[in-house]
Amino acid sequence: MALMLRAGLGLDPWDVFHQGLQERTPLSFGMVTAVVGAAVLLLWCPLQQPPGLGTVSNVVVIGFSVAASLRVPPGAEGLAWQVVFMLASVVLNAVAGGAYIGARLGPGPRDGLMTGLVHRTGRSVRLVRTCIEVTVLAVGLVLGGSVGVGTVVYALGIGPLVQIFLPLFTVPERDAARPVDDGGPGGSAGSAGSSGSSGPVEGASPAARRGEPEAAAPA
Repeated sequence: MALMLRAGLGLDPWDVFHQGLQERTPLSFGMVTAVVGAAVLLLWCPLQQPPGLGTVSNVVVIGFSVAASLRVPPGAEGLAWQVVFMLASVVLNAVAGGAYIGARLGPGPRDGLMTGLVHRTGRSVRLVRTCIEVTVLAVGLVLGGSVGVGTVVYALGIGPLVQIFLPLFTVPERDAARPVDDGGPGGSAGSAGSSGSSGPVEGASPAARRGEPEAAAPA
């Protein structure tokens, strides 16, 4: 997020919305980000999207981390560095989104809105995320947020990128308990049967060991 701001080629759609609200309220950019995140959680109710540790962490941490990270990277000098900052921001945001959603500890408010709509509608992550980004961008533009080429790149690129990275970072669910061997082919029963017929039975008579029929016992 900080790289996108430092690139100076336009904010990502949600930050266009945040900036528009900032200009119309006395709140800081980081505070607006946190307040919007909490408000988006209300949209989870009809979607039946369960929150988790990642959800709470996202709401609490993002606002403060944005304010802190803006003090680290310097402004991009020259168009080439602006493009590098912008592309790095889009790709790293997609990687981060895929990683913390894939951790299965609960998505953040905005990503939870996406996953909830994906589950309820059956549409792809790419389509749902792109629709959300375009809608938020339109509202932010009306509110007076900054729009540029980076905004368009982010809005159209973040959905497909998240769809690529999400499977790579998703933690697999724990496998169900393994079924008990029922003695089928290759099972323990089959093994026991084969081992039992592979050689003479211990304690058999010498004739049986040689494979000869035993003589009948005298009456």
